[in-house]
Amino acid sequence: MTTVRKDVFKLGDNFATLLGDEVEVGQAAPEFTSVLPGWATVIPLQESKGKVIVLTAVPSLDTDTCDRETRRFNVEAAKLSDDIVIYTISTDFPMAQKRWCGAAGVDKVKVVSDVIDAEFGIKYGILIKERRYLRRSVFIVGRDGKLTYVNYLPTLGTEPDYDEVIAAAKKALG
Repeated sequence: MTTVRKDVFKLGDNFATLLGDEVEVGQAAPEFTSVLPGWATVIPLQESKGKVIVLTAVPSLDTDTCDRETRRFNVEAAKLSDDIVIYTISTDFPMAQKRWCGAAGVDKVKVVSDVIDAEFGIKYGILIKERRYLRRSVFIVGRDGKLTYVNYLPTLGTEPDYDEVIAAAKKALG
């Protein structure tokens, strides 16, 4: 049974309903299945096992904040070791993600969709029931599969501290 939380996060002046439990640093990162452009499925934590994995959750690539965030992480990804992989996850349809990535020139960040089952959103406690999209957040998974960094952003319009995220990913490399 999925946990329902109604007093944690606001959309405007009203509390939104978040589905799932929050995750914490030190726990094993929950496995989840996503969809790639073309509708093929992928399990990001298995695909990138043994690497440091940065998971950035955004509501929609078609919003200004998500656009800026994903472009910025794409620039940062180009500077990082091949042992750090950055995924951006939204509930946008895969064909919309493919179109956006092509138009934005995003080719270093792996963009995947949680549109089918919202498995990522529920397992990480970030699915906003009223809008069926994800609360902005960032998670880092160490080489051992455990969470080393968790940041649930306070509002949908708040961008993560990019320097902090990149420093945490580098630290997780060891």
